[in-house]
Order: sequence, then C-alpha cells, then structure tokens
Amino acid sequence: MTSRLKPSRSSRSSRKPRRRAGSPSAERPLRQVALAEVKDDLSRFLRLAESEEIVITRHGKLAGVLIGFASEEDWFDYRLEHHPEFLQRVAQARDALRAGRGVRRRDGQLKHRLSNRNHSDLAA
Repeated sequence: MTSRLKPSRSSRSSRKPRRRAGSPSAERPLRQVALAEVKDDLSRFLRLAESEEIVITRHGKLAGVLIGFASEEDWFDYRLEHHPEFLQRVAQARDALRAGRGVRRRDGQLKHRLSNRNHSDLAA
C-alpha cells in the first residue's frame, strides 16, 4: 500500500486563493472613518478591518489605512510581502530569469530525482 503525502498547510497549492491583507482589491468594501471615531472604538474597527478596508481620515483628509489580519498566517504573509530583503531577492530572481539564468521547473525536478537516486545507492 502506498501512502500519499499530504500537502503542507503552508504550501501555496494547498491554500485557497484569497486576498492578501494590505493588497488592494475591488471585492473588498471600503469604509472611511474619522480618526476620532477609530480612537473611541479601536477594537471594533480592528475586527472590521479583517473583512474590509478601513481608511482613516483626519479633518476630512485621508490620513491612513487600518489593516486587519484574520489569522497569524495573514500577518506572516503581509510581513513577508512587505519585507525589503525579500522584495530585493524576488527582483533579483526576476532579473536572472529575464537574462536567461533561470532553471526550468522540469530541469530542477529531474536534477532532484537524480540526486535522490545517487543518495539511495550510497545508503544500500
């Protein structure tokens, strides 16, 4: 009997597509709220921010955005997507691909399989 590996919870393929916290989206409702109102009831607006964009105004002018996270995973994704070193590495990888220095997925999988075969021969 062969056992099938379950995809990890952190695997992109195992997750449902969803809007990332802090990313603009047309589907998400937008609510403008005065700073004084947010200060009076911050807990409520944090809960609301999990499902809608909360734009904070000061004297009628846009002053900021309140971003809510429905889970710790959303918080981690937000931090990763806005981390300068991560963004720099993504840009470098894209530049390398454009310059033809990338590895096709198929070639990488083949190399991995061959490497695993060589290691299993050593263990026997």
